[in-house]
Amino acid sequence: MKRRHSANVKMTKKMMNNCIVIGGGLAGVEAAAQLSKAGLKVTLYEMKPQRFSPAHKSENLAELVCSNSLKAERLGSAAGLLKHEMELMGSVCVEAAKKCKVPAGGALAVDRDRFSSIITERINSDENITVVREEVKEIPTGTPVIIAAGPLVSEALSESIQKLCGGFLSFFDAAAPIVTAESIDRECSFTASRYERGGEDDYLNCPMNKEEYEAFYEALINAEKAELHSFEKGKNVYEGCMPIEIMASRGADTMRFGPLKPVGLRDPRTGHRPWAVLQLRKENEAGTLYNLVGFQTNLKFGEQKRVFSMIPALKNAEFIRYGVMHRNTFINSPKLLFGDFSMRDNPNIFFAGQITGVEGYMESAASGIIAGMNLARRLSGKESFIPPVETMTGALCRHVESCVSGNFQPMGANFGILPELPEKIRDKKLRYEAIADRGLEAMKNALSNIN
Repeated sequence: MKRRHSANVKMTKKMMNNCIVIGGGLAGVEAAAQLSKAGLKVTLYEMKPQRFSPAHKSENLAELVCSNSLKAERLGSAAGLLKHEMELMGSVCVEAAKKCKVPAGGALAVDRDRFSSIITERINSDENITVVREEVKEIPTGTPVIIAAGPLVSEALSESIQKLCGGFLSFFDAAAPIVTAESIDRECSFTASRYERGGEDDYLNCPMNKEEYEAFYEALINAEKAELHSFEKGKNVYEGCMPIEIMASRGADTMRFGPLKPVGLRDPRTGHRPWAVLQLRKENEAGTLYNLVGFQTNLKFGEQKRVFSMIPALKNAEFIRYGVMHRNTFINSPKLLFGDFSMRDNPNIFFAGQITGVEGYMESAASGIIAGMNLARRLSGKESFIPPVETMTGALCRHVESCVSGNFQPMGANFGILPELPEKIRDKKLRYEAIADRGLEAMKNALSNIN
């Protein structure tokens, strides 16, 4: 799929030949590599070692902080499909990962130091890329720029971005889990809005009787929490998005007067109001994903699966994103960006990486590829390239550009954001393989057309 955004942008000769990328993480190096491949000169700014964020330790580019796992590698997985698509687009991160992979079952895990070293050497040896080791405090003007500063952007640059974007969407992200629609037990749930206000299917309600609720409550208040990094602890962490386990700790009935309140709802199976009700809200237009309303959480992932599956309607739930709580600075992309990662009101400025609302190492890198590719295309007068909706990369681009739920939250690769197959395949493994095959073929065709 090709689009032209903000056409008729005048470029000076200097602008046509020079670009700036801010941030030497996975998104930044991918963006710089794409610009170089198009024959453009790139200045890549990285503040390390002049200044380190609280999470970074190495001087190398593309440092992996939280994990050495880049998730599944096989094509029949959402993460695997994304990597295959990135490889077709010339990803430096996928190439480096394959050179330093370590045994990890079906996951693509890497030697973190070697991974960063390989990419650093690759970027430093590129004659079109100049790496400048200094902090950028103001967004440059008069030159095309890609901002790939990451979720731990420095305070000075953060202020500059806030002025440009009208503020960040969030500094501390306490997001609720998301489950697939097909994994919800419809025999134990019902569609309705409170007091019959709104659409009949606006919410999917998951009722609990008194015994079920009390068992759930006990499990929740005793569940193991994930530990926050030191830089994520502070007075602002819980403002406006209290984790469900913190709420539960304030009393056995606190949740029943909060997100689990049953008022205004009647269970059609019993004809009575339930003791407690978890409401699920559609996360995407297709209705293939549902968000657990009010269930922001900092529980460990395994604990979320164990405890939340105690709710009868979720006993077989497939969690495609667990609740998270960490510092995750991201902009309100649907209001600010097009799907090619350029700004709607500033066509020479692109964003890339987790600051855009994609979540995960490879998702961040993929956004860098798209941003770099599209800045290069814009400078040469070509239309923007956004991969087809059937591709994982294309689906992430559309997540950044538009959010139907009205509550924009970071999203990683998952099959729930892709369109369903025209035919029904009951076997999940075979269905995912068919979706992946379709996506990979769509990417090959799209790249063939633009090349």
